[in-house]
Amino acid sequence: MNNTGLFPRLAVLGVLLATVWSIGAAESATRGKITGGVAHEAPAWFKESFLDIADDVDEATEAGKHVLLFFQLNECPYCDRMLEEGFESEPLTSYIQQHFDTIAINVRGDREIAFNEEISVTEKQLSEILKVAATPAILFLNEDNKTVVRVNGYRAPERFRQILEFVATKSYQTTKLADYLQARLDKNVYRLRPNPLFSKITDLSSVDGPLMLIFEDGSCYDCDEFHDGILAHELVRKEIEPFTIVRLDADSNQTIIDIYGNETTAAELGRKHEVIYRPGVLAFDDGNLVRRHDSLTFPHHFKESMRFVAGGFYKSTDYLTYSQKRTEELLEAGVVIDLGRPQQ
Repeated sequence: MNNTGLFPRLAVLGVLLATVWSIGAAESATRGKITGGVAHEAPAWFKESFLDIADDVDEATEAGKHVLLFFQLNECPYCDRMLEEGFESEPLTSYIQQHFDTIAINVRGDREIAFNEEISVTEKQLSEILKVAATPAILFLNEDNKTVVRVNGYRAPERFRQILEFVATKSYQTTKLADYLQARLDKNVYRLRPNPLFSKITDLSSVDGPLMLIFEDGSCYDCDEFHDGILAHELVRKEIEPFTIVRLDADSNQTIIDIYGNETTAAELGRKHEVIYRPGVLAFDDGNLVRRHDSLTFPHHFKESMRFVAGGFYKSTDYLTYSQKRTEELLEAGVVIDLGRPQQ
């Protein structure tokens, strides 16, 4: 057998294989990263509490105030926006200082906090007990140390002002927040706009597959941003493609058929599901309400929430577990995860 030239060729092959292996190893070592987080310290005028909430409530009550608990997370872009627009801008800053003692709580913090006589835990444990799944979460406490209103996620300043007034005037003693907002919010800030994604369906029971209901009305301060920054986002479009998307006028009393075949109206349906935020989003699959969005959600979180529904992942796991696993999966694939607000 003639081996002339065999060893040089093997040597070249070895170099090529080593090069390919080196490139593959370098690529596999390139891990994605998370961007879009914003560091934002709580305002200096927030109360320096000893985290005995019962004492804080007593002090606030004596001063004619309510306690406002602001649950936040480091690098949370929603917290940053809420603090900037809702707590650090007039006239809300002065109004909050006048009517509330505001206490910041880190949902991953280790400080001991006595919430009431039965609960004395760390900030992180309290957040878990109170099921704070998204930040910011805002709890308003009355003089009996009971939660009278809870706000999950970002609210536009104009809508947040109405919530603050609802609590400060103790209107929660005589009416529901949804009715209070319905009677007082400006209905001329937004005109319902067309969107090619929307299906003109009035019989929701006829929909096969995942269904997304979007509630809008004339008081929707965030609807334009939702259309232009969320629904128009390329990555969002990919994940919501399996959905039949129906936009409902939350003020409409025209008859529609709900997913179970019952006659109702958009207004009644919104009240039934306690949709007090605009644009409120309800995501259904197989006749079940799987996910809801009661605050403005930026593209990454919105698309993953919808993927959780459309992909049927909810059938085998909870959303928190899904989100953690999915985040690691994307990072391992080298994906840059942008948690920030949409660029318009």
